Amino acid sequence: MTISNPGNASKRKSAPPAVLVLEDGRSFRGRAYGTLGETFGEAVFNTGMTGYQETLTDPSYHRQVVVMTAPHVGNTGVNDEDDESKKIWVAGYVVRDPARIPSNWRSQRSLEDELVSQGVVGISGIDTRALTRHLRERGAMRVGIFSGNAIADEGTLLARVRQAPEMDGADLSAEVATTETYVVPAVGEKKFTVAAIDLGIKGMTPHRMAERGIEVHVLPAGATADDVYAVAPDGVFLSNGPGDPATADLTVIKAVLERKTPLFGICFGNQLLGRSLGFGTYKLKYGHRGINQPVQDRTTGKVEVTAHNHGFAVDAPLDRVSDTPYGRAEVSHVCLNDNVVEGLQLLDQPAFSVQYHPEAAAGPHDAAYLFDRFVELMEGQRA
Repeated sequence: MTISNPGNASKRKSAPPAVLVLEDGRSFRGRAYGTLGETFGEAVFNTGMTGYQETLTDPSYHRQVVVMTAPHVGNTGVNDEDDESKKIWVAGYVVRDPARIPSNWRSQRSLEDELVSQGVVGISGIDTRALTRHLRERGAMRVGIFSGNAIADEGTLLARVRQAPEMDGADLSAEVATTETYVVPAVGEKKFTVAAIDLGIKGMTPHRMAERGIEVHVLPAGATADDVYAVAPDGVFLSNGPGDPATADLTVIKAVLERKTPLFGICFGNQLLGRSLGFGTYKLKYGHRGINQPVQDRTTGKVEVTAHNHGFAVDAPLDRVSDTPYGRAEVSHVCLNDNVVEGLQLLDQPAFSVQYHPEAAAGPHDAAYLFDRFVELMEGQRA
């Protein structure tokens, strides 16, 4: 498809048929969107009205088929500036009414062109509201999208969906993380050095730290404690990422805690800090994914509208301070929709984390202060 052809409207109506099959047997029929073929993953829904390009390129969506609840997707096209990583990571894409012609001064190509060029299988023209309600009631589950020659009888397709791997027990960070260390230089005067462990990091995250005078050394997911301290860090950052936190090796995090180096984790990093402190993690029924989740910072009482992408959460008590091997810890942030733990902080040493995305790509800027809080921890430790 081209972005300038008014005939795209009829082209969309004549797109090949496609079918989406959930592991519980429910199916939805629509039209192919993106590459023809088949794909499998965990069906999840995203409630964001904007920011689809950042969502598609967020490594945390690796092996997930993303259902967009916003009915119109692709209106602003795709550009070369807003990607959060080197590629689209979603396993599949589900939209109701894709834009026929993108309209934005920054647009360089259509969303469907981008999906085709990167081999992403999708489906359009289905009732995404009904699908979302189904996932809310039944929970996130395995799903397959089939189009073109991949379509067969639904019994065969259902059997193939049920053979796909589940997200429980999935160790995925190394599949999305950098394989070599790279450096994001500080903007202006360098004030601090941070070792950021890439578990599926988004590009805007080190940029937000660089804006605050931090030189960020982004390390592979398998970095050792020696690798971390080889850069002489003033602080350590744990990024977002995909998969089950129960599969992660906590050796490096515990070494950082033992040395009392300032530590800041987000999303997957929050779950790993929680497990390092002795808390458990569990899988949410359908997760939090979108840019409109209300969270209260219990240390200030303020409510933030925040960007989320997580299917697992930390199991920590909301009503008391907990004793851990590294001192006292408490829940610092909580989701106002369902009381899910959205942040942790240690009271006896400089370490904290949140379960969401403060880098605002895409999303609101309410949580930007968390990077300043990290800077304050490093300033305090240096003093």
